[in-house]
Amino acid sequence: MIVDGSLCADFGRLNTTMKQAVQLLGISNAIVDVLAHIDDDFLKKIDAVPGSMTLIDQQRAHQIYSMMGPATEMSGGSVANTVAGFANLGGSAAYIGRVKKDQLGSIFNHDMRSLGIDIRLEPGTDGAPTARSHILISADGQRTMQTYLGACMELAVSDITPETFGAPKAVLLEGYVWDLPEGPALARRAIDIAASNGTTVVLSLSDSFCVERHRESFDEAARNGVDIIVADDEELNALMQTSEFDDTLEAIRNYDNLFVITRSELGSVIVRGDEKIEQAASRVDAVVDTTGAGDAYCAGFLFGWVNGHPLAECAKIGTFCGTTVIQQVGARIEPGLLDDYD
Repeated sequence: MIVDGSLCADFGRLNTTMKQAVQLLGISNAIVDVLAHIDDDFLKKIDAVPGSMTLIDQQRAHQIYSMMGPATEMSGGSVANTVAGFANLGGSAAYIGRVKKDQLGSIFNHDMRSLGIDIRLEPGTDGAPTARSHILISADGQRTMQTYLGACMELAVSDITPETFGAPKAVLLEGYVWDLPEGPALARRAIDIAASNGTTVVLSLSDSFCVERHRESFDEAARNGVDIIVADDEELNALMQTSEFDDTLEAIRNYDNLFVITRSELGSVIVRGDEKIEQAASRVDAVVDTTGAGDAYCAGFLFGWVNGHPLAECAKIGTFCGTTVIQQVGARIEPGLLDDYD
């Protein structure tokens, strides 16, 4: 059978478009979470303050990893957690992050791909090893984190192209991207590509210290390209340079963005212009681990949003996901979670 060459090219473009037209694309620091249960003596051996998060170098990362006992290794990082949760809720997702072609890089990519997530970058063959966060869990459930950033810091502007970006309905950027050497430029590149193809830009502010480091740049992005801002109340206070939440609500009236604001036990607030939706927190008998609660809320909210649900319903789904995650060890939303949602 003879097939016209132009028709083959059309089929090729169609397949590429279908592959790229996912609901959510995440761009962030690709980090492998290495979780292990330890005793207090272990923290003394490595001179770590219980409950702290410390950035470490490659040598110390190797030392701690070799000292750890049995551990669970899985893809991590805030946006990666959200993208994984989004996929497990039934959404179609893709991810851009930099890992090395090493053991942990293979674990990160395999874990994400096993959830049906389209990994848009090949592992690097040179440069620093894959980033990892050694998450040391004490008997009381407290987490002490020793984090080596490694290869994730090598994500570059050249990695963000129309081909790797594709045409998602929404792209999720994390504030920590601005800490990368080329972070502000690659974030702007992503925002510009999004503007050219109608993709909604979502910015997660990461943490209040990150906001303080990059407040002017975040504010510029909020006014020029970012459509949705996801943050907790402390992060948003830092962005608006306010100390009281009521003052923050007044300040964001000067912005056109949709604000998705989590407030722990006070629930969440969704604000867009004069529209304000308050979602109460769900009652929880026992909080096991709060790590990743905001990531899970974001996954649930965005899953509702890309599927056309009203904002109030999006907030309800986000709350359901966040509430579930804090009652378990680990930040991962498991498949089938929404089977119990009503």
